[in-house]
Amino acid sequence: MNLKRFTFTEGAPLAQDERGSIRVTGSRVTLDTIVHCYQMEDTVEKIHDNFPTVSVAQIKAIIDWYQNHQAEADEYLQEGEAEAERLLQELKSWPENIEFREKIRRYRLEKIQRYREQKSQRQREQLIKT
Repeated sequence: MNLKRFTFTEGAPLAQDERGSIRVTGSRVTLDTIVHCYQMEDTVEKIHDNFPTVSVAQIKAIIDWYQNHQAEADEYLQEGEAEAERLLQELKSWPENIEFREKIRRYRLEKIQRYREQKSQRQREQLIKT
């Protein structure tokens, strides 16, 4: 992944690691997470409640930074989403993952069938009792 490199001002509590991920300074919470919550119209307090390792002041500073750098931040976020989708498709194409997903699908269908049979059996037993 060749993500854009950022230099953050003193007011933005963000740091970019060697792989390009941007995180809140002193936490594992990503810029993507804070921006997504903000875009979903979560309040600063709700974001803090969901991610208590990030202070209200940090969240406000990040939102302020995002608003002032929205075009470049959105480009970074879109690149990250595209890379995540590419990796997902790559993983889905691996033969061992295809086999595993098929195994899970069969197991799920078997569980559903057993559940339906048990439910049907309970209903018959109830009818017999009445």
